[in-house]
Amino acid sequence: MRAWGLPLLLGLILAITGYIAEMSYYPKLLMWGATRMVAKGAGYNTLFAADLPSDKARVVVRPSPDLAYSTCPFDLSNGPVLVDVEPMPSPYWSLSAFDHRTDVAFVRNNIEAEGQPIRVAIAQAGQPVPDGMQAVRVTGSTGIALIRILVQDRSQFPAIDAARRKSSCKPLS
Repeated sequence: MRAWGLPLLLGLILAITGYIAEMSYYPKLLMWGATRMVAKGAGYNTLFAADLPSDKARVVVRPSPDLAYSTCPFDLSNGPVLVDVEPMPSPYWSLSAFDHRTDVAFVRNNIEAEGQPIRVAIAQAGQPVPDGMQAVRVTGSTGIALIRILVQDRSQFPAIDAARRKSSCKPLS
């Protein structure tokens, strides 16, 4: 029985170490890949308005065919990024921001915004944000801001698309 004690203990230590490593690094690796893939659309700190999703679309994982997506992969290495979302002619739209570990840092929809524009500065701790502007503090220097817009009828998409293209994502400088 003693012959099994050391291998079992070693196996348990390796299992716990592997679990902790996976839980610590997998979200970062997943978001690193997602941010790079999304950045292929227009680059970092720029809003990319994607076409309506089809069964082939995979930039956004499992996209809903009823939602139009605009993405802004951000890099805060040179300072905060301003995300400005104009109201959309849709019954539902929202802005979400995810940090480098896939954690949600911010969410607001059109009902919470009371039909007003959503204007936030995504920044790391210690980065200055102008007075009067809502700061969204994230850990790490990269992440993704995502705008989702409900398209109930595809014939309404041209008006929705024109409105969403008034939104922006740019360095705050």
